[in-house]
Formats: sequence, C-alpha cells, structure tokens
Amino acid sequence: MKPIQKQSIALRRRMRVRSKITGTQNRPRVCVRPSLTGTFVQFIDDVKSVTILSGSDKGIKGTKVARAQELGKKLGKDAVAKGIKQAILDRGSKKYHGRVKALTEALREAGVTI
Repeated sequence: MKPIQKQSIALRRRMRVRSKITGTQNRPRVCVRPSLTGTFVQFIDDVKSVTILSGSDKGIKGTKVARAQELGKKLGKDAVAKGIKQAILDRGSKKYHGRVKALTEALREAGVTI
C-alpha cells in the first residue's frame, strides 16, 4: 500500500470517528494521540474550546503500553479530583488496541466512565 493511500485511509477514519463525538464540561472528550515517542492525552471541552486536563508519558519508565497504563491511572485520579466522572473517547485514526486500549482501561479503573 502506498504511503499516500495509507494517509487518506487514516484521514477518513479520523473524520468518521471525530464527527460523532463532542465534549462538554460534564462529559469532556478524551483525545488520545499515540506517537512513536510517547502518548499524549487531553480532556477537552469543545463547547468552550478549552483543555481541562492534559498529560503525557514523559518521565515514566517501561514499555509503551505500560507507560500508557500508568498515564491513564494518573490522569484518571486527576480527572476524578476535578469532578470529571464521565468522558467520551476520541481515538482519532488509531484502532482501539495496544496503548489506546491500555490507557482507556486504566481511566475506567480510576473511576472515569468512558
């Protein structure tokens, strides 16, 4: 598969996923961005266009999946402390697999309903 074709497929997948979700103050959008170097997460209120909470796995040791799991636990505790009990997952063009799945399950264990 050509690189341009992969990019267009990823773009279509991202638009399909993103068109169905919108974050609010009570139920923010959890934007997950796994890259080659790390995992980046933001809790976003789309109504006010504000990032409520954010974090990355910089400084956490272990494999990428283990780092995403630790990040999910940390952000889950912070979200519950800020009063966020529900959220909606924005996985972008990524599949619900690996780091995205580990992070989401860790958020659920910390008390955030996704």
